[in-house]
Amino acid sequence: MTKILIIGPPGSGKGTQAERVSERLGVVAISTGDIFRANVKGKTPLGVEVQQYIDAGDFVPDNVVNKMVRNRLSEADADAGFLLDGYPRTTAQVDYLDHILEGCGQKLDVVLQLTADDEDLVARILGRAKEKGRSDDNCAVIRHRLDLYHKQTEAVVFKYADRRILIRVDGTGSIDEVTDRIMQSLSKPRPPKPERSEAVR
Repeated sequence: MTKILIIGPPGSGKGTQAERVSERLGVVAISTGDIFRANVKGKTPLGVEVQQYIDAGDFVPDNVVNKMVRNRLSEADADAGFLLDGYPRTTAQVDYLDHILEGCGQKLDVVLQLTADDEDLVARILGRAKEKGRSDDNCAVIRHRLDLYHKQTEAVVFKYADRRILIRVDGTGSIDEVTDRIMQSLSKPRPPKPERSEAVR
């Protein structure tokens, strides 16, 4: 089975790459955004709870996101593997995901981090906003989102790097170029993970 997490800054094309890579690997792409929308649309108990936070303009708390991800990973189509997009975003969520997977005797195989220069990302998002007529994606908002990404993901990335399952992939270039880069990176042998005693030292 293949169990992958993909991480990337706003504008990196993470969602697009998640769909393409999951197709090539034959596993389901699981996006927290899609989970939110499906639960809200289905008016599930969790969906009703999420809608309350969204309506109030608040962030959805970790405990609610955790429940949604746990329920989604328990569905049959995730048995053969999955590609997670948008979760975990915090170290607390990393710990909870570990707990979910350990309960099934599983663990993440690979964490893919798409990288790109902030200035390139700002230009890319501004260009996309202009095409779609989105006035909310201005320079200040985009830089704030990028700052949040760096602050939120730094500790998460460090945790996975310490486990030696992190692969950094250059996210610049055409969609096909980035996809090919990811697939090539996944095909390369990775260094052995440290023994538990080494990780503690």
